Amino acid sequence: MAASDWATKDFYKVLGVKKDASQDEIKKAYRKLARDNHPDSNPGNKAAEERFKGVSEAYAVLSSPDKRKEYDEQRSMFGQFRGGGGPTGFRPPGGGQPDFDVSDLLGGLFGGGRGRSRRPQPRKGDDLETEATITFQQAVEGATLPLRTTSDEACATCHGTGAKPGTTPKVCSKCQGSGMQTGAAGGLFAMTEPCDQCRGRGLVVEHPCDVCRGSGRAASSRTLNVKVPAGVKDGQRIRLKGKGGKGDNGGPNGDMFLLVHVEPHETFGRKGANLTITVPVAFDEAALGAQIQVPTLDGPPVRIRIPAGTPNGRTFRASGKGGTTSAGGRGDLLVTVEVQVPTELSDAERAAVEALREARGAVTPRDGLFEGVAS
Repeated sequence: MAASDWATKDFYKVLGVKKDASQDEIKKAYRKLARDNHPDSNPGNKAAEERFKGVSEAYAVLSSPDKRKEYDEQRSMFGQFRGGGGPTGFRPPGGGQPDFDVSDLLGGLFGGGRGRSRRPQPRKGDDLETEATITFQQAVEGATLPLRTTSDEACATCHGTGAKPGTTPKVCSKCQGSGMQTGAAGGLFAMTEPCDQCRGRGLVVEHPCDVCRGSGRAASSRTLNVKVPAGVKDGQRIRLKGKGGKGDNGGPNGDMFLLVHVEPHETFGRKGANLTITVPVAFDEAALGAQIQVPTLDGPPVRIRIPAGTPNGRTFRASGKGGTTSAGGRGDLLVTVEVQVPTELSDAERAAVEALREARGAVTPRDGLFEGVAS
């Protein structure tokens, strides 16, 4: 690639990511583009081959924090010097030739200059995301769920080599396994780019694997038994460390992020580790007092004492009858009473209510409430 091309080359744009993209975002973008444009998957497609070279070159720089930092600094520096002679508009003060080798200055960006072999670096596996719907009781008590996941991992048939079983890839004779080649670009620059013989891999696969077609990667499905902790909330995102895609070259596995959906319960609600329930009581039970039975989520009902004169909406607490806490204890069951007003009365009930009204006389709950209010 010519120096003038490099000066305006935006590696972030090549990979389709923002300048402040994370390393994981850069890796995901590269893998998708490399998979889509790999020459083994696009035989005879020159445009795809050129795109593959471009994304490989961009990733070789942006995947390394040190190279990425140097690339950003050098790109910024050359942007400041545009507008004067030379291939990029850069000319030292006073004219003439610069007193340093610019190819040495930039060599560190692309594998450290001539002759240095490029060893595969350990890389963390992909982070995966999945969803699961659980029952209300599973959310309260915790559960172990079987989750089936699919990720892009080393091909199980060729074990990631890309070569048909019984054969092995050969070290590229042109780049000696570095995956990069250096060529004169004219002027002051000698630029390094992916090797055109091995297409940046450092290895040549003469007999591609029938499953992954030489890419060394394939979709892999597996079932994991995942423990969902007690007390998980609807919409909560749980991180399962090391349960994501497998790492490359000895790198750690990625993480899995599980988005949990909790089905509502027709009777119970939740407030943290406490369960809630609303129970109806008759007027006479609230007025005279009563003992009532209240269901629990996972055991026999409990008895709640309703004192005489209990108002509508009062909440009582049954200790230890709620959900499991993070420390392994139990929350409480919060029982809210709802005084029921009958919509229909029998003759005997009507007579009793009329007798109550007569006994109450002219006294009402509103007495004194509106004093001082202008009529």
